[in-house]
Amino acid sequence: MSDHSPKAQPVVGLHHAAYRCRDAEETRHFYEDILGLPLVHVIQADNVPSTGDNTPFLHLFFELTDGSCIAFFDLGDNTASEPSPNTPAWVNHIAFKVPSTEALDAMKRRLEANGIKVLGVTDHDFVHSIYFFDPNGVRLELTTQVVGDGQMQHYKQEAHNALKSWTSRKAARPAAAHA
Repeated sequence: MSDHSPKAQPVVGLHHAAYRCRDAEETRHFYEDILGLPLVHVIQADNVPSTGDNTPFLHLFFELTDGSCIAFFDLGDNTASEPSPNTPAWVNHIAFKVPSTEALDAMKRRLEANGIKVLGVTDHDFVHSIYFFDPNGVRLELTTQVVGDGQMQHYKQEAHNALKSWTSRKAARPAAAHA
């Protein structure tokens, strides 16, 4: 990085993450009626502002309590995104935070009562999580922190050392493992 580049400015939060959906109403029902995320904005257009492409779309925004959103594009062709062919299905997912283990358990029961298959509760030491798929095949996680803030601060202090350890371990693997 150049010493002459401007100083990085604060990134103050997540505005939204966006994914493709097969059907806007099906997606609305899942995120609003089942997960409880209110639909707060809809954009309908025939041209993509960033590229100029002539592609009619509907862009839906569902708000989390911190003001960030999960958003979806319905391209009008009843097609969902395809999973990445070189990535296991468990890798790409969206994790939403819930406030407690009681809330996690309640959401698991709610999802199952709505016919949604749920994996977990999974103990990841610092969080407990459940996993499921939305109607578009997007893997979702609901998670809650189960360790104190002091432990989380310790993880933060050790993060760079853990990354260096992984990088060394990865470099030591045979070349075939990198292909």
